[in-house]
Amino acid sequence: MATRRATTASAARLIPPRPTLASLREAAAHCRACPLWQRGTQTVFGEGDRRAAVMFVGEQPGNEEDLAGRPFVGPAGKLLDRALADAGIDRRRVYVTNVVKHFKWEPRGKRRIHAKPNASEIAACRPWLEAELELVEPEVLVCLGATAAQALLGRQFRVSVDRGRFVSSPLAPRVLATVHPSAILRAPDDETRRAEMTRFVADLKTVAAVLPRRAAA
Repeated sequence: MATRRATTASAARLIPPRPTLASLREAAAHCRACPLWQRGTQTVFGEGDRRAAVMFVGEQPGNEEDLAGRPFVGPAGKLLDRALADAGIDRRRVYVTNVVKHFKWEPRGKRRIHAKPNASEIAACRPWLEAELELVEPEVLVCLGATAAQALLGRQFRVSVDRGRFVSSPLAPRVLATVHPSAILRAPDDETRRAEMTRFVADLKTVAAVLPRRAAA
């Protein structure tokens, strides 16, 4: 089980007593634990089945998530939906969230381009994720991408080395890391994109194989 760790710049003091997902979401909407709230349109908290057997954790919301206030609703989220269906995992039975709850971006013309969150921003936001883990208690925790994997499994973790296999962690009975769907979208050509999608679905099938029937599509 995850434990909360307070830092000098942390959302820990904002966690309500005896929290629920609803009360966490409401409290997180007013989070000022790091400067990212000044740039993001709104907090993008996790969502999904309170009794989900599997939780997916990405890096941070993207542009469309920031505008909608919901995680994984943009192009990467749609790709994740398709991969879950291909792997036989019921999308309605999962919980999706991010390590960081605000969109960090840099301007490029009229576009807002993703910028990687730094260690202090990740640490400040960590109590929200730990509270989500405590409430959902997933059987399987899936880290999507290097930022999520290193935030939860240690900076030495390499998705390129250990992707697609279960690793030991106190965070959940089973923990697995794979690529973030956005990495597939950034593939240089269609052939590479198809190959990466096949590998991604194979990783999710590893997850599907250990899930209870209620989580299967």
